[in-house]
Order: sequence, then C-alpha cells, then structure tokens
Amino acid sequence: MNRIRIHRDAIAVAAAFLLPLAIAAALVPFRDSFANAAAALVLVAVVVAVAALGTRTAGFIATVSASLWFDFFLTRPYERFAITQRPDIETAVSLFVVGIVVTELAARSRHHHQVAAEESDYVELIFGLSELVASGGPADEVIDRVSAELIELLQLRGCRYEPGVPLRRMTRIEHDGQVFLGGLLWGVHEMGLPGRELELLVQGRGRVLGRFVVKPTPARPVSLRRRVVAIALADQVGAALAPGLRSA
Repeated sequence: MNRIRIHRDAIAVAAAFLLPLAIAAALVPFRDSFANAAAALVLVAVVVAVAALGTRTAGFIATVSASLWFDFFLTRPYERFAITQRPDIETAVSLFVVGIVVTELAARSRHHHQVAAEESDYVELIFGLSELVASGGPADEVIDRVSAELIELLQLRGCRYEPGVPLRRMTRIEHDGQVFLGGLLWGVHEMGLPGRELELLVQGRGRVLGRFVVKPTPARPVSLRRRVVAIALADQVGAALAPGLRSA
C-alpha cells in the first residue's frame, strides 16, 4: 500500500509540473483571440484536478507552475518571465491565490475523509473483538488477534504478551494514549513512539492481568486516535480474561 501511495504521489508531482506547461503551451496559438482571464480559468481547472487527486505538495507545485507558464506563454512580452500590463498582473496573482486556496481546501477535505474512513475501520475492529469476547472465544485466541492488530495499528516491529503482574516497570502507553518518558510528555506526533520497548497494560476487574510489550518503529508517527484504539484492544483482552478471575 505504501509503495502504491509513493508511486501515485510521484505521478501527481510530475503532473503538477507538466500539465500546466502542456495546457499553457496548447493555448499559445489562440492567445491573441483568447482572453487571458479565460486562459487563467483553464489553468485553475488544472490546479483543481491535481490538488483533488494528488497531495498538498502537488497542488502547490501545480499552482506555481500554472502561474509561471501563464506568465511565460500567455502574457506580453511573450516567451519571457515578465508581465508589463496591470490586468495581466492581477490575473496572474489571482491565479496563484486561487490555486493556493483550492489546494488547501482539497488537502483538508482529503484529511477529513481519511479520518472518517479510519474511525469506521476502528469501530469495526473493536466491534469484531467484542463479539469474539462476548461469544466466549478462548482468551489465547483474543490475545493472538490483538497482538496482530497492534502490530498493524501502531506500525510495530514486534509485539508479545506477558501474563501476570509485571515485575519490571517499562515506559507505558497510558490509558489516555499518552506516553511519558522521564516524566515528560513524549512528542509522538512529530517523532513517532520512542524506539525502546513500551508496555500496554491489560486490566480486568480493576486488576492488572498482564501486558503487551510493543516494539515501535522509530520515526513512524502514531496518532493519538491509534493509541486510544490500542488501549481499547487491550481492554478486550482484559474482558476475555476477567471471567476466569476469582472474586476478591
């Protein structure tokens, strides 16, 4: 999936530079009869297409490319990066500003769509595990499934489950998803999770029943949403183990 995304992003960046160039060049035979404002609108449509299908970076590149080639091919003096007439300057500036705004709106829309899709996947994941626990599925099966899901969810190098009360305290993913290292809040959004092993406690009936020891991948950012979902998965293991506990 990552390779496909990288390949798609590379194509978007190439298109961001080349499409405005091609469209502006195609308009050259008509520049004496085709209003510059209309040509700018055509280039804005190209920017919109790139911004909608590509990344924020691709949208910005398309905006700069469209502005430059509009200047080079479609404004006097032709074939020079110079604009001498005020209406053309205003049109070029408008093209650039509209391109930036459209790119930012497209990026935010893409982000919101991605968040909504992820949250839907998380709900489905937690629901599936809760169904397994509610149906009396074996605790070992629940643990194995959660281990596999944690590796994908947190982009881990490894994950193992250790039953019982931990004898040695490790840096912990807290129940609210935060991580504290040396008493300070770890900046997970910017730096990813700490490279050392972390513990994710499993609790049931108010007691610690075990923990997942996870090995994060350095420099892989993990959002707070993902860490909170990881806590919910660990809680499902606690729910699976709790029926076997004796009442205090």
